Amino acid sequence: MTPDSLRAALRGVPDPDWLDTAVRRVATEPTEIIRLFPAAGRRCGRAALPDAPGWTADDAARVLLLTALPGDHASYADTLYRHGDAAERRAVLRALPLLPIGAAGVPLLHDAIRTNDTRLVAAALGPYARHLDAAAWRQAVLKCVFSGVPLSSVADLDARADGELAAMLAALAAERHAAGRELPADATELLDRLTAALPREA
Repeated sequence: MTPDSLRAALRGVPDPDWLDTAVRRVATEPTEIIRLFPAAGRRCGRAALPDAPGWTADDAARVLLLTALPGDHASYADTLYRHGDAAERRAVLRALPLLPIGAAGVPLLHDAIRTNDTRLVAAALGPYARHLDAAAWRQAVLKCVFSGVPLSSVADLDARADGELAAMLAALAAERHAAGRELPADATELLDRLTAALPREA
């Protein structure tokens, strides 16, 4: 999603004038985002957005506020994440790929992946997860399998999945099988695809 597509999807929010004013205010008075960011849920609602599948109004509004900042994006993202509730943290994670911060937001991904909040884990595995190194990314994918986060939430899954991830999934599948349990269907399908793609031994 882009800021323009999110803005279009937000047509019809309960208080569009508040959002427009808030975005302009943040662009000229950046510190105002500390006050306005938490208020977005109350002023814009938390309903799902029909034109932005998987997004809620408060998610989108908060992302627009972050992208409106004239600078210090990484610093504000860190502050808003550290002091926010779960919904505010998820919005920060979803904003990261739209902010000019390079890899500065990676510590927030690590924090989110360590939580047991599946919404945060899923948000952390979005497009910005390209900044995770291969080992951390594989562990994050396994966290999704363990915690029941659909692998459809993982950006670039097929492009980044490799033989090492296949080995990790195979070991987990063996453990589950021994305990009379199975991998989730999407993890089994991924393992099958990866196994089929591996070179066969002579």
